[in-house]
Amino acid sequence: MKAFTRLCAALSKAALMLAIAGLVALILCVQFQVVGRYVFNDTPTWAEALALLLVLYVTALGVAVGVRDAGHIGLESLIGLLPDAWRRRFELLVHGLVAVFGALMAQAGWLWATMKWGQKKPMLGVPEGLDYLPLVIGGALIVLFSLEHIVALWRGQVVTPAWN
Repeated sequence: MKAFTRLCAALSKAALMLAIAGLVALILCVQFQVVGRYVFNDTPTWAEALALLLVLYVTALGVAVGVRDAGHIGLESLIGLLPDAWRRRFELLVHGLVAVFGALMAQAGWLWATMKWGQKKPMLGVPEGLDYLPLVIGGALIVLFSLEHIVALWRGQVVTPAWN
């Protein structure tokens, strides 16, 4: 279990760092677009398309990290009122449903990415399938992190956030 937890912590930290780097790149992209439009009166055509693509990656990675760090919306207020045996069952149910959601997200993302890979994005010249790849990555990470929570609950342990 320790190796699995270390793997998940490393993946979560890497996803968080990539999301932060993507957010910085997104801010720079938008700044470049604004300066190009209002200062030079020459809007770079690729800046908006790249910013939109970066939003997809930042969001997917951020959501996955949120699942591992238990930052997603849960039923804590309701679950907190239940006896311990029922609380554990509901926590397992919530993490199981999140894992199913992640698996469906990854599957749908893979389907769309493969269908759209042959088409090019006009402003960037990269495959349209790149728009759906974050669903695959984020979904796979969500499944992995949900499984980590389920195993930890079965063992009576708590998953500590990677950034602590």
